[in-house]
Amino acid sequence: MECDVREFVAACEVCARSKSTHSPPAGLLHPLPVPQRPWSHLAVDFVSGLPPSQGDTVILTVIYRFSKSAQFIPLPKLPTATEMADIMVQNVFRHHGIPSDIVSDRGPQFVSQVWRAFCSALGATVSLTSGHHPQSNGQAERANQELEAALRCLAAQNPANWSLFLVWIEYAHNNHPSSATGMSPFEVYLGYSPPLFPSQELDLAVPSIQQHLQKVQHVWKQARAALLRTRESDCWIANRRRVRGPTYQPGQEVWLSSRDIPLQATSHKLAPRFIGPYMVEKIINPTCVRLKLPAALKVHPAFRVSQLKPFQESLLCPPSASPPPARVIDGGPAFTASRVLDVRRRGRGYQFLVDWEGYGP
Repeated sequence: MECDVREFVAACEVCARSKSTHSPPAGLLHPLPVPQRPWSHLAVDFVSGLPPSQGDTVILTVIYRFSKSAQFIPLPKLPTATEMADIMVQNVFRHHGIPSDIVSDRGPQFVSQVWRAFCSALGATVSLTSGHHPQSNGQAERANQELEAALRCLAAQNPANWSLFLVWIEYAHNNHPSSATGMSPFEVYLGYSPPLFPSQELDLAVPSIQQHLQKVQHVWKQARAALLRTRESDCWIANRRRVRGPTYQPGQEVWLSSRDIPLQATSHKLAPRFIGPYMVEKIINPTCVRLKLPAALKVHPAFRVSQLKPFQESLLCPPSASPPPARVIDGGPAFTASRVLDVRRRGRGYQFLVDWEGYGP
């Protein structure tokens, strides 16, 4: 009887939709690959919402994932995909060459066909973060936090002058040792850390070209070994609070967490915790899948496995009739009301208890 009860509850669609899950997040840490050399793998992101300073209101953050060096580029506004391509050519590619991979979030500049065609023509791959999981681009997000903290310290008294401090914040960041490599970004790709003042310059003999190349190659090997050690350490620390996620297959049905889905519910407390079930369309990587979603849900269909749970069927609990899908009215999802059960006054307005067709009151 206990086995039958557990099987019945596990397959109950009402329980699956309405009950929160209290297990650790599913899906072990799946870090990005470690680059072989500087300038080959980039991560980009924006800092917006800044006050105008010399005509600029946005900062483009470019992180070089091997050396951990940063480049902060002030912009007058959020660029389009075409403008973004021109900015990268003028400020990044002409100095450091064409990269192999560019990591970014799912902003309109990076999901457009223009950006994909531009990167494809250059031979660079586009890596986009999964939905509602900014940790995928954690290096750029962390650099943005340091940048914003420095701007608050330096430009708090006169916010209109933040662009004047940007070059010095970038210099300080690139001259500071990184916890991942144990070396400063300058040291990783130059072989030495330049002094801030000429008086700090040491009297050193000019090395030969061969010695300099050997030193740079030795530094790159040290940096890559440190990055691999840091990657293993990060995986061990992160996976202590996670569990290995289920293995999904294309065609399998899953429940999707409604935490980041804009549901039009009267009460957030009484809204379903999971919606669906939806079919798995593609396995992107072991921790990210793409679902086949209805057109009414205007969200990107790629989700991390921690936001999913398997749909279970059982002969003891026959599947209930699926509620009708939402219709699109005025650009948003809309549902059919069967009848109004009750009404009460709240403040200057009224609250209605509605029996929704297929969903209940």
